[in-house]
Amino acid sequence: MADKTAPQSKAKEDREARLKAALKANLGRRKAQAKAREDSGQAENEGKEQDNG
Repeated sequence: MADKTAPQSKAKEDREARLKAALKANLGRRKAQAKAREDSGQAENEGKEQDNG
């Protein structure tokens, strides 16, 4: 019986490791996108302020 549960737990561990890595990569991409949006938004605002001033 222990032989049957070992492959399942190994597969579960592998799946969890893949999901963890994918989640970490996704979070990194989302942070990069948010930073890029923030940076581009600030650049646009700076340009508008210079035009108005």
